[in-house]
Amino acid sequence: MYLDHIAIYTRELERLKDFYIKYFSGRANNKYHNTKTGLQTYFITFEGGARLELMQRPDLAVRDKTIPSDGPAHLAFRMGSREKVDELTQILVSDGYAQKSAPRDTGDGYYESCILDPDFNEVEIVA
Repeated sequence: MYLDHIAIYTRELERLKDFYIKYFSGRANNKYHNTKTGLQTYFITFEGGARLELMQRPDLAVRDKTIPSDGPAHLAFRMGSREKVDELTQILVSDGYAQKSAPRDTGDGYYESCILDPDFNEVEIVA
């Protein structure tokens, strides 16, 4: 058994799709659109087969993402080396994305940084 995918709701589907394609080398499928519900989705596939489903619908409730809540806490992408963590972190910060934590060694054995994607979801970049 394996985890097939994780799904995230967004208000700006194209913007979030472009982010994960540009910075994390994802590949998007053709957009799905359910005309009855207004749901629109993309599946973004990453190296190794992991997938992220991005979903948008017109009746989304507003959630305060500045306050931790139950549900998914972050996504993590393994880069393969400390240098690649540093490099991608610098690119994202230079491109204007918020950095929650700079590259560092963590107590659980990772070298990682954390940035916020365009919807303020936490994205860990790990080695």
